Amino acid sequence: MISIVLGTRPEIIKMSPIIRACREQGLAYEILHTGQHYSYAMDRIFFEQLDLPLPVHNLDAGSGTQGAQTAAILAGVEKVFLRQPPGIVLVQGDTNTVLAGALAAAKLHIPVGHVEAGLRSFDRSMPEEINRVVADHIADQLYAPTPVSCRNLLREGIARERIIVTGNTIVDAVMQNIRIARSKVHPLDDIGLEPQGYFLATAHRAENVDDPVRLGEILEGLRMVSTGFGLPVVFPMHPRTRKMIREFSLTTEGIEVMDPLGYLEFLVLESMAALLLTDSGGVQEEGCILNVPCVTLRDNTERPETIDAGANMLAGTHPAKIRSAVDLMMQRARTWENPFGDGEAALRILAACIQNGTL
Repeated sequence: MISIVLGTRPEIIKMSPIIRACREQGLAYEILHTGQHYSYAMDRIFFEQLDLPLPVHNLDAGSGTQGAQTAAILAGVEKVFLRQPPGIVLVQGDTNTVLAGALAAAKLHIPVGHVEAGLRSFDRSMPEEINRVVADHIADQLYAPTPVSCRNLLREGIARERIIVTGNTIVDAVMQNIRIARSKVHPLDDIGLEPQGYFLATAHRAENVDDPVRLGEILEGLRMVSTGFGLPVVFPMHPRTRKMIREFSLTTEGIEVMDPLGYLEFLVLESMAALLLTDSGGVQEEGCILNVPCVTLRDNTERPETIDAGANMLAGTHPAKIRSAVDLMMQRARTWENPFGDGEAALRILAACIQNGTL
């Protein structure tokens, strides 16, 4: 049996193609939801919208410090695995759920497969970087999305036979979920926007939103972009970001702030935007796949393939640099080649599980 461990909405999105492939191939699997970001009750609608089976196990670990949250997930996952050890545990990405799920399985001598292995920002101040490095070094199978991520793993001394270049399941997810989204939701009509007639912004990373200088610079940069191009900057705002703006007494004047959107609505908005401004790794990838240019509000990225392809540019948070990067990206033809694969990563991952005798 495959245990698919997830705890955040980005993980649900990127694991959705694997879940669907398991179902289509008749493989035994179950979903373990840690509740890292939201409770299972809040995420239930997410599974239903994406036509996914509901989790078998729900830990509701909740928030807390890095250590407290990781420990709660580790203890809960271990308890589940002790009752019924799976043939392999699949984790995805770089969250506390990934670290705790991989560690619990490894200590119980259960094989671990790491989906999206080998991504590196080379910035150990980011907790995500520590999570993914540790997960990679204790995983038995490492599903690297690109040759770049494969080379990162090899440089760290990981044996080549443990690494399988599969493509990224985000391609599978975007291709599958955009069809669902366009049949179910129509956010441009609801908000009153025209295709290519707006910029779409997101910001949620602690290094940006917990720093009054960087957050203030981002907001000023977004205002400069909106004024310079005469287009609205639509900003579905994460609750944490909204809270910090209030605490720092910053203003969002000149920016179209709205409540967070559902994944399907956001995916459609992404696909129709003139350009994306974000500090999210997933949005960088989705923009590249959807042929929508992106400006990343960070000083580094673990998705360098998007920059090499010409789909993305690092701007940091200085307002003038944000405006300059948008100017350059708006002039760039949307003719880049998607570097993340052909949409069959999930099938390759399951084939690797079967071939290595873990199922």
